[in-house]
Amino acid sequence: MKKLVALILAASMAMGMVACGGNTTPTESGSPNTQNTSAESKNEETKGEQQVLEFYHGYYHAESEWPAAKVMRDIYDEFAKQHADGPVAFKPIPVEKRDEIVSAKVAGGSFPDIVDMGIALPQSAISQKLILDLKPYIDANNLKDAVGLNYTQNNIDGAIYTVHDQIETRGLWVNTEVLKTAGVSVEDLSTWKGFVDSMAKVTEKKNGNYGYASGQGSLKMLYAYLGSTEDGRKLLSSEISADVINSETFANAFKTIARMDQVNGSEYATPDVGNLMADFNQNGKVAVLSNGVWNASGIDEKFAEAIQPIIFPENVSMATAGTGLTVAANMSKEKTDLALEFIKYMTSEEVQTKIFLGVQANPCNTTLDLNALAEQSGDPIVKKLALACSLCNKAQTVVSDVSYKWGADVGNAITNALMECANANTNIDARFEQLQKELTALIG
Repeated sequence: MKKLVALILAASMAMGMVACGGNTTPTESGSPNTQNTSAESKNEETKGEQQVLEFYHGYYHAESEWPAAKVMRDIYDEFAKQHADGPVAFKPIPVEKRDEIVSAKVAGGSFPDIVDMGIALPQSAISQKLILDLKPYIDANNLKDAVGLNYTQNNIDGAIYTVHDQIETRGLWVNTEVLKTAGVSVEDLSTWKGFVDSMAKVTEKKNGNYGYASGQGSLKMLYAYLGSTEDGRKLLSSEISADVINSETFANAFKTIARMDQVNGSEYATPDVGNLMADFNQNGKVAVLSNGVWNASGIDEKFAEAIQPIIFPENVSMATAGTGLTVAANMSKEKTDLALEFIKYMTSEEVQTKIFLGVQANPCNTTLDLNALAEQSGDPIVKKLALACSLCNKAQTVVSDVSYKWGADVGNAITNALMECANANTNIDARFEQLQKELTALIG
Protein backbone atom coordinates (compact mmCIF):
# COMPACT_ATOMS: atom_id res chain seq x y z
CA MET A 1 0.00 0.00 0.00
CA LYS A 2 1.27 3.36 -0.91
CA LYS A 3 2.13 5.38 2.14
CA LEU A 4 1.92 9.06 1.47
CA VAL A 5 3.66 10.93 4.24
CA ALA A 6 1.89 14.22 3.72
CA LEU A 7 3.87 16.90 5.47
CA ILE A 8 1.86 20.07 5.65
CA LEU A 9 4.48 22.45 4.35
CA ALA A 10 2.83 25.73 3.83
CA ALA A 11 2.86 26.74 7.50
CA SER A 12 6.55 27.43 7.29
CA MET A 13 6.43 28.58 3.72
CA ALA A 14 3.45 30.70 2.92
CA MET A 15 3.91 34.47 3.01
CA GLY A 16 1.51 37.12 2.10
CA MET A 17 1.38 40.13 -0.07
CA VAL A 18 -0.57 43.38 0.31
CA ALA A 19 -1.52 46.10 -2.09
CA CYS A 20 0.87 48.57 -0.51
CA GLY A 21 3.62 46.34 -1.89
CA GLY A 22 2.69 48.04 -5.12
CA ASN A 23 5.63 49.08 -7.22
CA THR A 24 8.67 47.36 -5.79
CA THR A 25 11.55 48.05 -8.14
CA PRO A 26 14.59 45.78 -7.97
CA THR A 27 17.96 47.47 -8.15
CA GLU A 28 20.72 46.24 -10.48
CA SER A 29 21.97 43.95 -7.69
CA GLY A 30 18.50 42.44 -7.29
CA SER A 31 17.88 44.08 -3.91
CA PRO A 32 14.50 45.74 -3.44
CA ASN A 33 13.73 49.41 -3.44
CA THR A 34 10.97 49.28 -0.87
CA GLN A 35 10.14 52.97 -0.77
CA ASN A 36 6.67 53.53 -2.19
CA THR A 37 5.43 57.11 -2.01
CA SER A 38 1.79 57.70 -1.20
CA ALA A 39 1.51 59.58 -4.49
CA GLU A 40 2.64 56.51 -6.42
CA SER A 41 0.15 54.29 -4.61
CA LYS A 42 -2.62 56.78 -5.16
CA ASN A 43 -1.83 57.22 -8.84
CA GLU A 44 -1.88 53.46 -9.40
CA GLU A 45 -5.37 53.17 -8.03
CA THR A 46 -6.73 56.29 -9.73
CA LYS A 47 -10.08 55.50 -11.25
CA GLY A 48 -9.96 55.15 -15.01
CA GLU A 49 -6.25 54.46 -15.21
CA GLN A 50 -4.84 51.02 -15.94
CA GLN A 51 -3.49 49.39 -12.81
CA VAL A 52 -0.40 47.18 -12.84
CA LEU A 53 -0.10 43.73 -11.24
CA GLU A 54 3.60 43.11 -10.66
CA PHE A 55 4.74 39.50 -10.64
CA TYR A 56 8.21 38.56 -9.37
CA HIS A 57 9.69 35.26 -10.53
CA GLY A 58 13.10 33.62 -10.66
CA TYR A 59 13.36 32.69 -14.35
CA TYR A 60 15.95 35.36 -15.17
CA HIS A 61 18.44 33.02 -16.84
CA ALA A 62 19.54 33.35 -20.46
CA GLU A 63 18.06 30.74 -22.77
CA SER A 64 21.56 29.39 -23.48
CA GLU A 65 22.11 28.94 -19.74
CA TRP A 66 18.75 27.35 -18.96
CA PRO A 67 16.25 26.85 -21.82
CA ALA A 68 13.41 26.15 -19.37
CA ALA A 69 13.62 29.74 -18.12
CA LYS A 70 12.73 31.03 -21.58
CA VAL A 71 9.76 28.64 -21.73
CA MET A 72 8.42 30.00 -18.44
CA ARG A 73 8.95 33.61 -19.47
CA ASP A 74 7.03 32.95 -22.68
CA ILE A 75 4.17 31.48 -20.65
CA TYR A 76 4.08 34.61 -18.48
CA ASP A 77 4.33 36.92 -21.48
CA GLU A 78 1.40 35.19 -23.16
CA PHE A 79 -0.78 35.91 -20.11
CA ALA A 80 0.39 39.53 -20.19
CA LYS A 81 -0.60 39.83 -23.86
CA GLN A 82 -4.02 38.38 -23.17
CA HIS A 83 -4.70 41.16 -20.63
CA ALA A 84 -2.79 44.05 -22.21
CA ASP A 85 -5.95 46.08 -22.82
CA GLY A 86 -7.78 45.25 -19.61
CA PRO A 87 -8.22 47.32 -16.45
CA VAL A 88 -5.04 45.76 -15.02
CA ALA A 89 -1.78 45.17 -16.88
CA PHE A 90 0.16 42.04 -15.92
CA LYS A 91 3.88 42.76 -15.52
CA PRO A 92 6.19 39.76 -15.03
CA ILE A 93 9.54 40.77 -13.49
CA PRO A 94 12.43 38.27 -13.50
CA VAL A 95 14.81 38.77 -10.57
CA GLU A 96 17.61 36.70 -9.10
CA LYS A 97 16.96 37.68 -5.48
CA ARG A 98 13.19 37.55 -5.28
CA ASP A 99 13.32 35.90 -1.86
CA GLU A 100 15.31 38.82 -0.46
CA ILE A 101 12.82 41.22 -1.99
CA VAL A 102 10.00 39.40 -0.25
CA SER A 103 11.81 39.29 3.10
CA ALA A 104 12.51 43.01 3.02
CA LYS A 105 8.91 43.88 2.17
CA VAL A 106 7.41 41.58 4.80
CA ALA A 107 9.72 43.04 7.44
CA GLY A 108 8.10 46.38 6.65
CA GLY A 109 4.58 44.99 6.82
CA SER A 110 3.93 44.86 3.09
CA PHE A 111 4.45 42.59 0.11
CA PRO A 112 4.67 42.67 -3.70
CA ASP A 113 1.49 41.89 -5.60
CA ILE A 114 2.33 38.30 -6.53
CA VAL A 115 5.51 36.24 -6.26
CA ASP A 116 6.60 32.77 -7.31
CA MET A 117 8.58 31.97 -4.17
CA GLY A 118 11.52 29.59 -4.15
CA ILE A 119 12.10 29.13 -0.41
CA ALA A 120 10.12 28.88 2.79
CA LEU A 121 8.21 32.05 3.62
CA PRO A 122 8.18 33.84 6.99
CA GLN A 123 5.36 33.01 9.38
CA SER A 124 4.99 36.73 9.97
CA ALA A 125 3.34 37.08 6.57
CA ILE A 126 0.46 34.91 7.77
CA SER A 127 0.26 36.50 11.19
CA GLN A 128 0.15 39.97 9.61
CA LYS A 129 -2.58 38.76 7.24
CA LEU A 130 -0.59 39.80 4.19
CA ILE A 131 -1.54 36.76 2.12
CA LEU A 132 -4.71 35.96 0.24
CA ASP A 133 -6.35 32.63 1.01
CA LEU A 134 -6.62 30.92 -2.39
CA LYS A 135 -8.81 28.02 -1.26
CA PRO A 136 -12.21 29.69 -1.74
CA TYR A 137 -11.29 30.49 -5.36
CA ILE A 138 -9.88 26.98 -5.93
CA ASP A 139 -13.06 25.38 -4.56
CA ALA A 140 -15.44 27.71 -6.37
CA ASN A 141 -13.71 27.01 -9.70
CA ASN A 142 -13.27 23.24 -9.19
CA LEU A 143 -9.47 23.48 -9.35
CA LYS A 144 -8.66 20.82 -6.77
CA ASP A 145 -7.29 18.41 -9.40
CA ALA A 146 -5.58 21.27 -11.23
CA VAL A 147 -3.56 22.35 -8.18
CA GLY A 148 -2.97 18.72 -7.19
CA LEU A 149 -0.66 18.14 -4.23
CA ASN A 150 -0.89 21.83 -3.28
CA TYR A 151 -4.42 21.19 -2.08
CA THR A 152 -3.31 18.96 0.79
CA GLN A 153 0.33 19.83 1.49
CA ASN A 154 -0.22 23.59 1.44
CA ASN A 155 -3.40 23.55 3.50
CA ILE A 156 -2.95 25.55 6.71
CA ASP A 157 -5.93 25.35 9.04
CA GLY A 158 -8.27 25.26 6.07
CA ALA A 159 -6.47 27.97 4.07
CA ILE A 160 -4.21 27.62 1.03
CA TYR A 161 -1.79 30.50 0.66
CA THR A 162 0.50 29.26 -2.07
CA VAL A 163 0.25 27.13 -5.22
CA HIS A 164 3.29 25.77 -6.98
CA ASP A 165 2.74 25.03 -10.67
CA GLN A 166 5.42 22.31 -10.52
CA ILE A 167 5.79 19.53 -7.96
CA GLU A 168 9.31 19.15 -6.60
CA THR A 169 9.68 15.45 -7.29
CA ARG A 170 12.83 13.54 -6.42
CA GLY A 171 14.07 10.08 -7.08
CA LEU A 172 17.54 9.37 -8.41
CA TRP A 173 19.24 9.32 -11.80
CA VAL A 174 21.89 6.66 -12.35
CA ASN A 175 24.58 6.26 -14.98
CA THR A 176 24.46 2.54 -15.69
CA GLU A 177 27.85 2.59 -17.45
CA VAL A 178 29.59 4.07 -14.39
CA LEU A 179 27.90 1.45 -12.23
CA LYS A 180 28.91 -1.33 -14.60
CA THR A 181 32.54 -0.19 -14.58
CA ALA A 182 32.49 -0.51 -10.78
CA GLY A 183 30.88 -3.94 -10.93
CA VAL A 184 27.56 -2.64 -9.66
CA SER A 185 24.02 -3.08 -11.01
CA VAL A 186 20.94 -0.89 -10.65
CA GLU A 187 19.35 -3.64 -8.58
CA ASP A 188 22.15 -3.27 -6.03
CA LEU A 189 20.83 0.21 -5.23
CA SER A 190 17.40 -1.02 -4.10
CA THR A 191 18.42 -1.26 -0.42
CA TRP A 192 20.37 1.23 1.68
CA LYS A 193 23.06 -1.32 2.48
CA GLY A 194 23.44 -2.08 -1.20
CA PHE A 195 23.46 1.63 -2.04
CA VAL A 196 26.19 2.43 0.50
CA ASP A 197 28.31 -0.51 -0.63
CA SER A 198 27.85 0.39 -4.30
CA MET A 199 28.95 4.00 -3.82
CA ALA A 200 32.08 2.74 -2.06
CA LYS A 201 32.87 0.44 -5.00
CA VAL A 202 32.61 3.33 -7.45
CA THR A 203 35.10 5.34 -5.41
CA GLU A 204 37.46 2.40 -4.89
CA LYS A 205 38.06 2.06 -8.65
CA LYS A 206 40.02 5.37 -8.59
CA ASN A 207 39.32 5.88 -12.29
CA GLY A 208 38.12 9.48 -12.08
CA ASN A 209 34.51 8.53 -11.34
CA TYR A 210 32.73 9.15 -8.05
CA GLY A 211 29.47 8.17 -6.42
CA TYR A 212 27.42 11.34 -6.10
CA ALA A 213 27.41 15.04 -5.24
CA SER A 214 27.22 15.13 -1.45
CA GLY A 215 26.14 18.05 0.74
CA GLN A 216 22.76 19.17 -0.56
CA GLY A 217 22.38 15.80 -2.25
CA SER A 218 23.15 14.07 1.03
CA LEU A 219 20.42 16.05 2.80
CA LYS A 220 17.82 14.66 0.39
CA MET A 221 19.23 11.17 0.87
CA LEU A 222 18.99 11.57 4.65
CA TYR A 223 15.29 12.46 4.35
CA ALA A 224 14.74 9.50 2.04
CA TYR A 225 16.60 7.26 4.50
CA LEU A 226 14.26 8.41 7.27
CA GLY A 227 11.33 7.71 4.96
CA SER A 228 12.39 4.09 4.60
CA THR A 229 11.49 3.14 8.19
CA GLU A 230 8.38 3.54 10.31
CA ASP A 231 10.29 5.39 13.05
CA GLY A 232 11.87 7.66 10.45
CA ARG A 233 8.52 8.49 8.90
CA LYS A 234 7.23 9.46 12.36
CA LEU A 235 10.07 11.98 12.60
CA LEU A 236 9.31 13.38 9.16
CA SER A 237 5.68 13.89 10.14
CA SER A 238 6.68 15.76 13.31
CA GLU A 239 7.68 19.33 13.94
CA ILE A 240 11.40 19.75 14.61
CA SER A 241 11.90 19.37 18.36
CA ALA A 242 14.40 18.25 20.97
CA ASP A 243 12.87 14.77 20.79
CA VAL A 244 13.56 14.60 17.06
CA ILE A 245 17.08 16.05 17.35
CA ASN A 246 18.09 13.69 20.15
CA SER A 247 16.43 10.58 18.78
CA GLU A 248 18.40 7.47 17.92
CA THR A 249 16.54 7.33 14.60
CA PHE A 250 17.83 10.74 13.53
CA ALA A 251 21.34 9.94 14.76
CA ASN A 252 21.45 6.66 12.84
CA ALA A 253 20.23 8.30 9.62
CA PHE A 254 22.72 11.16 9.84
CA LYS A 255 25.69 8.94 10.65
CA THR A 256 24.84 6.42 7.90
CA ILE A 257 24.78 9.14 5.25
CA ALA A 258 27.80 10.92 6.78
CA ARG A 259 29.94 7.76 6.64
CA MET A 260 28.94 7.29 3.02
CA ASP A 261 29.87 10.93 2.31
CA GLN A 262 33.26 10.44 3.90
CA VAL A 263 34.02 7.53 1.61
CA ASN A 264 32.73 9.53 -1.36
CA GLY A 265 35.24 12.30 -0.61
CA SER A 266 35.22 15.99 0.35
CA GLU A 267 36.06 17.04 -3.21
CA TYR A 268 32.49 16.28 -4.20
CA ALA A 269 30.70 18.04 -1.33
CA THR A 270 28.67 21.10 -2.32
CA PRO A 271 25.81 23.14 -0.82
CA ASP A 272 24.20 23.19 -4.29
CA VAL A 273 24.05 20.02 -6.39
CA GLY A 274 23.84 22.30 -9.42
CA ASN A 275 27.55 23.02 -9.03
CA LEU A 276 28.39 19.43 -9.97
CA MET A 277 25.54 18.53 -12.32
CA ALA A 278 27.76 18.80 -15.39
CA ASP A 279 29.87 15.93 -14.03
CA PHE A 280 26.80 13.74 -14.28
CA ASN A 281 24.89 15.14 -17.25
CA GLN A 282 27.71 16.16 -19.60
CA ASN A 283 30.88 14.44 -18.38
CA GLY A 284 29.51 11.04 -17.40
CA LYS A 285 31.76 10.57 -14.38
CA VAL A 286 29.18 10.26 -11.58
CA ALA A 287 27.18 7.17 -10.65
CA VAL A 288 24.14 8.84 -9.08
CA LEU A 289 22.44 12.26 -9.16
CA SER A 290 19.70 13.35 -6.75
CA ASN A 291 18.57 16.46 -8.60
CA GLY A 292 14.96 15.46 -9.19
CA VAL A 293 12.91 14.34 -12.16
CA TRP A 294 13.37 17.69 -13.94
CA ASN A 295 17.01 16.84 -14.52
CA ALA A 296 15.92 14.94 -17.65
CA SER A 297 16.28 18.17 -19.62
CA GLY A 298 19.97 18.47 -18.71
CA ILE A 299 21.12 15.03 -19.88
CA ASP A 300 23.53 15.11 -22.81
CA GLU A 301 22.29 13.07 -25.76
CA LYS A 302 25.40 10.89 -25.72
CA PHE A 303 24.34 9.58 -22.30
CA ALA A 304 20.66 9.14 -23.16
CA GLU A 305 20.95 5.36 -23.07
CA ALA A 306 23.25 5.08 -20.06
CA ILE A 307 21.34 7.41 -17.73
CA GLN A 308 18.13 6.02 -16.25
CA PRO A 309 15.71 7.12 -13.50
CA ILE A 310 15.19 5.12 -10.32
CA ILE A 311 13.84 5.96 -6.86
CA PHE A 312 15.54 5.97 -3.49
CA PRO A 313 16.41 2.68 -1.77
CA GLU A 314 13.60 0.79 -0.03
CA ASN A 315 11.06 2.05 -2.62
CA VAL A 316 10.98 5.67 -1.41
CA SER A 317 10.49 8.87 -3.40
CA MET A 318 9.95 12.53 -2.54
CA ALA A 319 7.15 14.79 -3.76
CA THR A 320 6.81 18.30 -2.41
CA ALA A 321 4.42 21.06 -3.42
CA GLY A 322 6.61 23.65 -1.77
CA THR A 323 6.14 27.36 -2.09
CA GLY A 324 4.95 28.90 -5.33
CA LEU A 325 2.49 31.50 -6.52
CA THR A 326 1.41 33.62 -3.57
CA VAL A 327 -1.02 36.54 -3.87
CA ALA A 328 -1.18 39.70 -1.78
CA ALA A 329 -4.21 40.36 0.39
CA ASN A 330 -6.03 43.68 0.32
CA MET A 331 -5.26 44.63 -3.27
CA SER A 332 -7.92 46.29 -5.40
CA LYS A 333 -10.67 43.97 -6.63
CA GLU A 334 -9.42 44.29 -10.20
CA LYS A 335 -5.86 43.31 -9.31
CA THR A 336 -7.01 40.48 -7.06
CA ASP A 337 -9.25 39.10 -9.80
CA LEU A 338 -6.40 39.10 -12.30
CA ALA A 339 -4.03 37.46 -9.83
CA LEU A 340 -6.54 34.66 -9.23
CA GLU A 341 -7.07 34.26 -12.95
CA PHE A 342 -3.31 33.86 -13.27
CA ILE A 343 -3.41 30.98 -10.76
CA LYS A 344 -6.09 29.32 -12.89
CA TYR A 345 -4.07 29.94 -16.05
CA MET A 346 -0.85 28.47 -14.62
CA THR A 347 -2.59 25.29 -13.45
CA SER A 348 -4.63 24.81 -16.63
CA GLU A 349 -4.08 21.71 -18.78
CA GLU A 350 -2.72 23.85 -21.62
CA VAL A 351 -0.04 25.58 -19.54
CA GLN A 352 0.73 22.46 -17.49
CA THR A 353 1.39 20.59 -20.73
CA LYS A 354 3.86 23.29 -21.74
CA ILE A 355 5.55 22.99 -18.37
CA PHE A 356 5.88 19.22 -18.73
CA LEU A 357 7.13 19.27 -22.32
CA GLY A 358 9.07 22.54 -22.34
CA VAL A 359 10.32 22.98 -18.78
CA GLN A 360 10.46 19.20 -18.33
CA ALA A 361 9.21 19.23 -14.76
CA ASN A 362 6.47 17.31 -12.96
CA PRO A 363 3.31 19.44 -13.36
CA CYS A 364 0.91 19.93 -10.46
CA ASN A 365 -2.22 19.21 -12.53
CA THR A 366 -3.16 15.58 -11.87
CA THR A 367 -5.46 15.23 -14.88
CA LEU A 368 -2.61 15.07 -17.40
CA ASP A 369 -1.55 11.75 -18.92
CA LEU A 370 2.22 12.28 -18.83
CA ASN A 371 3.08 9.02 -20.59
CA ALA A 372 0.73 9.82 -23.46
CA LEU A 373 2.20 13.31 -23.79
CA ALA A 374 5.71 11.84 -23.81
CA GLU A 375 4.81 9.35 -26.52
CA GLN A 376 3.24 12.08 -28.62
CA SER A 377 6.38 14.20 -28.30
CA GLY A 378 8.62 11.42 -29.56
CA ASP A 379 11.42 12.94 -27.48
CA PRO A 380 13.48 10.25 -25.67
CA ILE A 381 14.37 12.68 -22.88
CA VAL A 382 10.71 13.55 -22.30
CA LYS A 383 10.00 9.82 -22.17
CA LYS A 384 12.66 9.52 -19.45
CA LEU A 385 10.99 12.38 -17.60
CA ALA A 386 7.59 10.67 -17.80
CA LEU A 387 9.13 7.43 -16.51
CA ALA A 388 10.86 9.27 -13.67
CA CYS A 389 7.61 10.98 -12.66
CA SER A 390 5.72 7.69 -12.84
CA LEU A 391 8.27 5.87 -10.68
CA CYS A 392 8.19 8.62 -8.06
CA ASN A 393 4.42 9.01 -8.06
CA LYS A 394 3.90 5.25 -7.64
CA ALA A 395 6.59 4.60 -5.03
CA GLN A 396 5.56 2.52 -2.03
CA THR A 397 6.44 5.41 0.27
CA VAL A 398 6.27 9.05 -0.82
CA VAL A 399 7.67 11.65 1.56
CA SER A 400 8.01 15.38 1.17
CA ASP A 401 11.12 17.48 1.68
CA VAL A 402 10.93 18.21 5.40
CA SER A 403 13.19 21.28 5.05
CA TYR A 404 10.01 23.15 4.13
CA LYS A 405 8.48 22.03 7.43
CA TRP A 406 11.51 22.19 9.69
CA GLY A 407 12.86 25.37 8.10
CA ALA A 408 15.62 26.24 5.67
CA ASP A 409 17.97 27.09 8.54
CA VAL A 410 17.63 23.56 9.90
CA GLY A 411 18.21 22.08 6.46
CA ASN A 412 21.27 24.28 5.94
CA ALA A 413 22.73 23.28 9.31
CA ILE A 414 22.36 19.59 8.48
CA THR A 415 23.85 20.12 5.02
CA ASN A 416 26.87 21.96 6.44
CA ALA A 417 27.46 19.20 8.97
CA LEU A 418 27.30 16.53 6.27
CA MET A 419 29.72 18.50 4.10
CA GLU A 420 32.21 18.65 6.96
CA CYS A 421 31.81 14.92 7.52
CA ALA A 422 32.90 14.33 3.93
CA ASN A 423 36.40 15.31 5.07
CA ALA A 424 38.41 12.22 5.99
CA ASN A 425 39.70 13.87 9.19
CA THR A 426 36.26 14.66 10.61
CA ASN A 427 35.06 12.71 13.63
CA ILE A 428 31.46 11.96 12.63
CA ASP A 429 30.22 11.27 16.17
CA ALA A 430 31.67 14.53 17.46
CA ARG A 431 30.31 16.50 14.50
CA PHE A 432 26.85 15.06 15.08
CA GLU A 433 26.93 16.13 18.72
CA GLN A 434 27.82 19.62 17.55
CA LEU A 435 24.92 19.52 15.08
CA GLN A 436 22.52 18.56 17.87
CA LYS A 437 23.60 21.66 19.79
CA GLU A 438 23.22 23.85 16.70
CA LEU A 439 19.72 22.57 15.96
CA THR A 440 18.66 22.89 19.60
CA ALA A 441 19.78 26.53 19.53
CA LEU A 442 17.90 27.15 16.28
CA ILE A 443 14.59 25.91 17.62
CA GLY A 444 15.05 27.81 20.89
